Amino acid sequence: MEQQHLEAEKQGPMKLIFNYENVFYSFFYDDISGCIHRSREYAMNYVYSGEMVLDNGQEQIHVGKGECVFIPRDHHITMYKKPAGGERYCGIFLSFTRSFLREMYTRFGPYKVPPRTPKLDSGVIKLPHTAEITSLFSSLTPFFDPEVKPQADFMHLKLQEGLLALLHIDKRFAPTLFDFSEPWKIDILDFMDKNYMYEFSLEDLAHYTGRSLATFKRDFKKISNLTPEKWLIRKRLEVAYGLMCEGGRKIGDVCAAVGFKNQSHFSAAFKKQYGVPPTAVSA
Repeated sequence: MEQQHLEAEKQGPMKLIFNYENVFYSFFYDDISGCIHRSREYAMNYVYSGEMVLDNGQEQIHVGKGECVFIPRDHHITMYKKPAGGERYCGIFLSFTRSFLREMYTRFGPYKVPPRTPKLDSGVIKLPHTAEITSLFSSLTPFFDPEVKPQADFMHLKLQEGLLALLHIDKRFAPTLFDFSEPWKIDILDFMDKNYMYEFSLEDLAHYTGRSLATFKRDFKKISNLTPEKWLIRKRLEVAYGLMCEGGRKIGDVCAAVGFKNQSHFSAAFKKQYGVPPTAVSA
């Protein structure tokens, strides 16, 4: 079974997520659960019960019971999953990996689309109610029971159904999903400067900047005498120092805002960097 390709910071105590061959089942038991979400792959997210709110910083998309959205690859959003209509949040997330899409493109022969068909605009798309989508997720709901585990080949077929449902909705899904060109390298420091507050591994940073891990390490040495981990800590501390100098913020809030998970670790790192504890600056 492949590992879950999601980066998320959970802000609530009660959740369960099951991964069946890149079909994810999620349950959230608390009143409201927010997470920073970035999927490496294209995905469909179906709300079985409760409500999901997607915030991209410019708009909010509300996804209610029985609704489904398409989430682009490497799209960065904040998700809020919460009860609605007296029901807890439960959802099903289908992740379409690059290897799966390559397999399907070959099998479909390749999938025929009119020449010069444009790709979809980047961003989350709320999908229309279609018979294919309704049938797909109805057939997946029995596996919300963790005691009922599906076979791998069955879930693989369900991913195919999900892919075909998208292709039948809009012809622009084909050139979007079946684009296998190598990602362009993007500026490392620009990416890290905009995303310093998130928990990325070195592998994640390499992926999101369009590099192999070895190439990322080599390129980073050319632009900084720090390791990526130390660069991120320094960046977080610099931003934290600026926020506290502005006043009006609690140390715990600043700590969380810049990406530190532990306030004690933050205080120790801050004192090492600036020679004084955070309390001396925020006072």
